[in-house]
Amino acid sequence: MKAFMFLLLSLLTVPAFASSAEGASSPVLGLITSPLAIFGVIFFVIAYVLVIAEEFIHLRKSKPVLLAAGVIWILVAILGNTVEGGKEIVGVALDHNLLEFSALLLFLLTAMVYVNALTERNVFEALRAYLVGKGLSYRQLFWITGILAFFISPIADNLTTALLMGAVVLAVGGDRPKFVSVAFINIVIAANAGGAFSPFGDITTLMVWQSGHVNFAEFFNLFIPSVVNFIIPAAIMSFAVPNETPKAIDEVVEVKRGGFVIIGLFLATIATAVSFEQFLHLKPFLGMMTGLSYLFFFAYYIKRTDKKFSQDITQFDIFNKVAKAEWDTLLFFFGVIFCVGGLGTIGYLALVSDIMYNGWGPMTANIVAGLLSAVVDNIPVMFAILSMSPEMSHEHWLLVTLTAGVGGSLLSVGSAAGVALMGQSKGLYTFFSHLKWSWAIALGYGASIYAHYLINF
Repeated sequence: MKAFMFLLLSLLTVPAFASSAEGASSPVLGLITSPLAIFGVIFFVIAYVLVIAEEFIHLRKSKPVLLAAGVIWILVAILGNTVEGGKEIVGVALDHNLLEFSALLLFLLTAMVYVNALTERNVFEALRAYLVGKGLSYRQLFWITGILAFFISPIADNLTTALLMGAVVLAVGGDRPKFVSVAFINIVIAANAGGAFSPFGDITTLMVWQSGHVNFAEFFNLFIPSVVNFIIPAAIMSFAVPNETPKAIDEVVEVKRGGFVIIGLFLATIATAVSFEQFLHLKPFLGMMTGLSYLFFFAYYIKRTDKKFSQDITQFDIFNKVAKAEWDTLLFFFGVIFCVGGLGTIGYLALVSDIMYNGWGPMTANIVAGLLSAVVDNIPVMFAILSMSPEMSHEHWLLVTLTAGVGGSLLSVGSAAGVALMGQSKGLYTFFSHLKWSWAIALGYGASIYAHYLINF
């Protein structure tokens, strides 16, 4: 929220910015001091306060940002009529934001359908049951769930990964609140860190990849900094984990027919998306949609060859998997893109870019962006930076990819993984239990930035 207040103060102290905004790389209206424009900023701030308070008021995060997006673009349209050439600027900006959202929507929708199909085939449940029955000590479970979260999240999203590992922790150590709290913090850090070195690990990394600032192979330059980000706080917190062994729980869950094949199809889909981008220079979403057809045909094969065809056709209907996609997240993403895009069309992003990247310098600006993502969701932070398109080196684009991905670990509300685990834990993992270890997470945050500086600069 400090960033929003800083922006509002900037409106009062830079009244002459309108003329300089017109020289920005993308045409903008340059009307940031207009009362209507300022009202748009205030409306967005109010909407985002409701998003941050979702855990307490139980209002889905998509609802306030969808309303804010509509209001902001009404204001943009009105302001566009007051400037020569304003209608053309508004039309171009609207088309650009729609293209950005559509590409990301189709990419994410494919990934979500695959994850839902794997869930229905009991792939994740089988992994959970296997870990629960191994008779691991609390400390072993702490490290194994963290390491698995780190390596699963680059392929699946960090939210799904966190919920899967959280279910394992609750099944084994649900009667040890102290263990659950520390293990959940470790899972959040690991899932966010693991997602930072892969285009598939987080929405922000996907956005950077599709923008063309970092190609697929270059994301793996962030692997060691991501490991550092995870290992340092995990090593510190491990001393708080009791060195005891709980009783193993006998549970057998079988993977349904075709589950392992779907894993292979998911990997083939990822390979297709990468190939489209690397060799054909096409947007990755087209490769993902092509890969979705693999799953459609395999689902048809399962239904046609299953001996219990009459029952299975309702159980494995692929369009049910589409319906179960995280539509609240996708619609929230739409609202954020159009809110930020609308404010950018007015001229605010050019102002913030000038203050941060020309005034502070890219190193400081990108570190602050990561810290900001602990309070404000990293999606609007990253989309704003991509919309600003500041002039900075390739190493700095990697830096902001890292900081936006792992900065959310500093607070429990800073990432989807943290918010989801707070709900799953039923009071065992809270904002304040996470805050207790924020100093250790901050050490990992700083060390990962230094590791990136040593390796990639």
